[in-house]
Amino acid sequence: MFKFLFNNKISQYKTIIQNINKLYVKYNQYTNNDICQKTQYFKKQLELGKELHEIMPECFAIMKQAINRATGLVLFDVQIIGALILNEGKIAEMKTGEGKTLVAILAAYLNSLYNQGVHIITVNEYLAKRDATLAKQICKYLDINVSIIEQNMNLRQRLEAYRADITYLTNSELGFDYLRDNMAINKEDLVQRDFFFAIIDEIDSILIDEARTPLIISGPSDNITNQYTQAKEITKQLDVNIDYEIDEKSKNIILNETGIYKCEQALNIKNLYDIKNTWVKYIINALKAKELFLINKDYIIKNNEIVIVDEFTGRVMEGRRWSDGLHQAIEAKENLNIQQENKTLASITYQNLFLLYKKLSGMTGTAKTEEAEFEKIYNLQVIEIPTNKINNRKDLADLIYKTEYSKWQAIASECFDMYQIGRPTLVGTTSIEKSEFLASILNSLNVPYNLLNAKPENIRRESEIISQAGQKYAITIATNMAGRGTDIILGGNPYLIAKIELINYLNQVLNDTYAINNSHNIDKILKILTDDLIKNKLKINKKNLNNTIESLINDKKIENTNTQIVYNVYLQLINYFNKFCKKEKEEIINQGGLYVIGTERHESRRIDNQLRGRSGRQGDTGSSRFFLSLQDNLIKIFGGVQISQLMENLNIDEDTPIESMILNKSLDSAQKKVEAYFYDVRKQLFEYDEVINSQRQAIYAERKRILKSTYARDCIIEYAENTVEEILNQYDKAANMNEKYNIINQIYTLLNIQIVVRKNSLASMQSHLIKNFFMEQIRITYDLREAYLETLRPGLIRQLEKYYLLQQIDYAWQEHLEKMLLLKESIGWRSYGQQDPLIEYKNEAFNLFINMVTYIRQTVIYLVMRSRLITNPET
Repeated sequence: MFKFLFNNKISQYKTIIQNINKLYVKYNQYTNNDICQKTQYFKKQLELGKELHEIMPECFAIMKQAINRATGLVLFDVQIIGALILNEGKIAEMKTGEGKTLVAILAAYLNSLYNQGVHIITVNEYLAKRDATLAKQICKYLDINVSIIEQNMNLRQRLEAYRADITYLTNSELGFDYLRDNMAINKEDLVQRDFFFAIIDEIDSILIDEARTPLIISGPSDNITNQYTQAKEITKQLDVNIDYEIDEKSKNIILNETGIYKCEQALNIKNLYDIKNTWVKYIINALKAKELFLINKDYIIKNNEIVIVDEFTGRVMEGRRWSDGLHQAIEAKENLNIQQENKTLASITYQNLFLLYKKLSGMTGTAKTEEAEFEKIYNLQVIEIPTNKINNRKDLADLIYKTEYSKWQAIASECFDMYQIGRPTLVGTTSIEKSEFLASILNSLNVPYNLLNAKPENIRRESEIISQAGQKYAITIATNMAGRGTDIILGGNPYLIAKIELINYLNQVLNDTYAINNSHNIDKILKILTDDLIKNKLKINKKNLNNTIESLINDKKIENTNTQIVYNVYLQLINYFNKFCKKEKEEIINQGGLYVIGTERHESRRIDNQLRGRSGRQGDTGSSRFFLSLQDNLIKIFGGVQISQLMENLNIDEDTPIESMILNKSLDSAQKKVEAYFYDVRKQLFEYDEVINSQRQAIYAERKRILKSTYARDCIIEYAENTVEEILNQYDKAANMNEKYNIINQIYTLLNIQIVVRKNSLASMQSHLIKNFFMEQIRITYDLREAYLETLRPGLIRQLEKYYLLQQIDYAWQEHLEKMLLLKESIGWRSYGQQDPLIEYKNEAFNLFINMVTYIRQTVIYLVMRSRLITNPET
């Protein structure tokens, strides 16, 4: 194995792997209790000063034993290499079907020995649940607790989950919990520990694709919603390429002179771009909603609400809304109830969120194309791990058709041909609309298929559809294959088929009221079930998957005493279907394996590679081909005219495709340009957010210090002294006595000191004496205020101190975020004055931050010094 698998970068692990495998054999003799006790032994070794790499071979060997005992699986050497790379804080690129889930558990266990918590982050909750369930089965052999963060969890449940040794969660839950922690009013509301080590599954999807937009927690603002409806009506009067242009690359709308004039006439205003009116924002959003955001592609309508569809995973994003009024513009477009616009309360980019970890690593099947970005922004090196078995997939040259309709007809014909010979085929589409269009053509050809897109009725059957996509005659249409988490096994997955069969049969039997109400019939039901299913009298029914076998077995309709009997039937079914699937797999391999069809090149080569990677897992044969047209977005933007001209010159008809490696290279080049463009977008977002990130860290650190303190008096005194000192800095610079007098009175007002100061008395006073006087006066005044409030209600002053500090920090920070957003939007114009917008942004942001800090200090002092307890005489 080592002869052909190890390249220069990973050959260093050869000796470690051999040591681990030797120890694994040794630990075969250990009892389960012996293995469990090893975890405490490893922790003590670390406490005694040993380094992690010194105990790593033993840890991995014990973990390999636990995995084998829990699942019956023996880890491949390449999986152990993957775990070694994760432990080093690097990215492991492992192809589909290589067992990344177990690789993550291996590295997580090792780092959990520090008792600081390890996070395994996935792209969706389904994967988090699935992987956490497997990890719990394994880690129960090792005295390690595993938890999961779910969307509907309350505060207490989240707190407990974050305290576990290994926590599974999604990237969005992690980010929102971080922001919520930094908005908490009580320290008991904090759920997260300090970030220690994270393993990101599908790291390219999270740190590249989702890094274009920041995470935002927002609250309702006072904006009027009827402006969205009015803007929609105005845009109906505007025509594309006459009144405005669409920038396909940046997904933006540019109004030209005629468009601006029409808008100004319709709104009866003189200048659409006047900084005092906000109409331009509503007009642009209405045009974006009209031209760039399409139903059943970018969003669906569910329960009379707009629900976003993730362009990278094809999943619906419940509860997420586009910001800056775009979501409201789409609601107006679809004539739905327009919800109130929100303002930003807290935000962070994924780049800066994950850079908070002391150690970060990740895994994916497709990271090499973005290697430079991972290196520059995250300081993460990508290591390509060879497959356990040689990849036998053939990636065929693209076929390019003149029209989109011809392309879809050709794809449908290809599916028809594959169905006739029984070869399983996976078709990847870019939107719900296109997947349903292909489905309608297949219906007309009487070709059965499974459809997997963002619609709820299809998502519920996701794992069933994907896991059976490798069976004979299976035609599967999916909007996107990233992060699906279920392997396509040639011949089908015997475990899942057995589970589905048992569930369907039990549902069918248990629907018989007589059988349900007469418990003595249970044994009879189980006998029929065994006879029918084992003898294969019952055909495989793929239509209903209502629940997992575990929940059904525990259903009240079947007594607990029969649970083991049902489970035994399940095991017999697995044995039967295992033979059936193996036979079918051999037939499919002879036909060429799984055939993957791409219907459009994506913006990124990674997404295309993710689709291709579904074929050829674990040494299976397979092939892939992309069917394209000159009307596809990518070809239209890059080079469509030249290819079209070539087809015209060659007199090629609509039904005849071009197959050329030169065109393939041209498309690869186009994708590289798009990738470079979006890298620049993410890089710019990162550079601008780096400015606000340093401010965010300062504010959050100060806020956490106050939140965790039991005695905030010293903080208030510190604020007061700094504020007085800042005001007095202007005293010596004052031009005349009137200015000096106003400065002194400003301090008196701030500290709520009721003394009349005479102007002529200031003339003889030096500034350092004035400073000493006020420093003493701060403490005297504060002591009096504290004594007053303590007599009215003991402990009240301590509560007020913390309340005023947190309230004013939160309010000022939210206002600051709004100003920073406006600054970012307007700063670009300074490039016309030969100024670097980023440098100008940094300078302006610094001034805004200083102003915010000054405001917080002064407001807190002003409020505390005027605190009074008003009692109701009637109570």
